[in-house]
Amino acid sequence: MNKSVTIFFLSTFCILNLAFTGCGVYSFNQRGTLDPEIKTVRVNLFENKAPYVNTQLTPNLSERLRQKITRQTKLNQTNSDNANLDITGTVTDYSVLTTGVSSTNGQSQTSINRLTVTVHIVFNNTLKSDVKEADVSRSFDFPANQSLNQAEGQLLEEIVRNLSDDIFNRIFSDW
Repeated sequence: MNKSVTIFFLSTFCILNLAFTGCGVYSFNQRGTLDPEIKTVRVNLFENKAPYVNTQLTPNLSERLRQKITRQTKLNQTNSDNANLDITGTVTDYSVLTTGVSSTNGQSQTSINRLTVTVHIVFNNTLKSDVKEADVSRSFDFPANQSLNQAEGQLLEEIVRNLSDDIFNRIFSDW
């Protein structure tokens, strides 16, 4: 192959590569895209207004969501009041219910408890004055022979990971 043909193919490849991967709308899935004008995001410290308060939940959840957005988008984190995307969240439910009962020698015993955590999120595209709200809820099972404090110690990382994933998906799949 001569040199001019090689240069032609390389040039064509580079141009096509840039055309299909360069600019445009960030795409997160088939349903949603993020407006390319959005460059900055602020994730406010989540509040906890649930009847029972886990003091570690809201700071860990807020930070995990910040990290996820930084890793998986091209948005820049800011603490400025004029962020293009402003995210707030409130833990509205943190409750335990019995979900499993076993019977031994005619006596009923609780065998599984379920911790349910609900977060109300508000995400505001300040460039277009577009405010959306959503509730994200997850349940986590733990043995009934554990206290809530014991279960929280084991479940906190899973709670934070799952809720931050769900919040991220809710925010970025709806734009």
